[in-house]
Amino acid sequence: MPNQVYINNIAKFLPNEPVSNDEMESILGLVNGKPSRSKNIVLRQNGIINRHYVIDKKGTVKYNNADLTSNAIKNLENDNFSIKDIEVLACGTSLPDQILPSHASMVHGKLKNIPLELVSPSGVCCAGMHALKYAYLSILSEQSNNAVATGSEVISTLLRADKFNKEMNCTNSLEKNPILAFEKDFLRWMLSDGAGAMLLENKPNTEGISLKIEWIETISYANELEACMYAGAEKNESGDLIGWKEFDPEFWLEKSIFSVKQDVKLLDKYVVDRCITPLSKILKKKNIDSNTDVNYFLPHLSSMYFKQKLYDELKNQGIEIADEKWFTNLTKFGNVGSASIYIILEELFKSRQLKKGEKILLMVPESGRFSYAYAYLTVV
Repeated sequence: MPNQVYINNIAKFLPNEPVSNDEMESILGLVNGKPSRSKNIVLRQNGIINRHYVIDKKGTVKYNNADLTSNAIKNLENDNFSIKDIEVLACGTSLPDQILPSHASMVHGKLKNIPLELVSPSGVCCAGMHALKYAYLSILSEQSNNAVATGSEVISTLLRADKFNKEMNCTNSLEKNPILAFEKDFLRWMLSDGAGAMLLENKPNTEGISLKIEWIETISYANELEACMYAGAEKNESGDLIGWKEFDPEFWLEKSIFSVKQDVKLLDKYVVDRCITPLSKILKKKNIDSNTDVNYFLPHLSSMYFKQKLYDELKNQGIEIADEKWFTNLTKFGNVGSASIYIILEELFKSRQLKKGEKILLMVPESGRFSYAYAYLTVV
């Protein structure tokens, strides 16, 4: 009989004090000295009230991505587990602190624990779920007895006004390119910093609850759709990405190569539809009745704008999940990319409201090039 795999602890690390909507521009700065014209519209639609940044209110960068991740992992420690017990470390993130070495290597260096197996899934929001699946499969296949998976993001340092002001002096300036201006300004009010970590083991906790992983499924539609969210590249007229290495260094700034961009038209057109279609097929394959076999539904929402769209599409495809079963903390912590699903599940896990036998469905959409991840858990 193969191993069973249990999530036995979940921890998060959020940098500095929460940042309110009114404080955002004082920390990120005014682009070209002017208040954003789209900020209030975007915030009204996404519903986010607070978020966290590695930049403190004095403008000092207090942490990098590896710092956040290692601190989240250290927060897993208790009487039954030490970071010196870790056998496998899987660290997913959208934007590591450097191109090389890998993110997991840098986190391992911060931990200073023991030699162990590493993997660094890349991507956007699904990177954290890919890390979770690697950890899960390692234990399931009896390659290890435990594993730690993480999702983490540091985006605020890329959203500061100084990253935008320099472009104002270029021929391809924000004012001369309103589409680029909106796509970049849109993301300034969406994204947050933070990290989450999960401890997976082949035996459940002897006291308290554990979450048994029944399955994790992922799917990509990159064969059908062009990139929607990207960085380190420029999209040409045919929709192909031209990577940063193909540009002369003097064009990196002019063409805004290293900024994070999102094609909002593609996002609105495909992200919901492509998310629900595979979920419907998976639930049918697994013989799961969404009405009776799901007690909690945890979707990673980039914006509350998409909640009703998701609800309507779920219903349209025969998936009935009552509104009271939905659980998200987007409004409190913002969109933390690959860390969001960790931060959502951590709050539910530690809420003391979970009961033996309850079922939890996770759903993570990624707009990078339209990838999706799903997981089904049982409270034990």
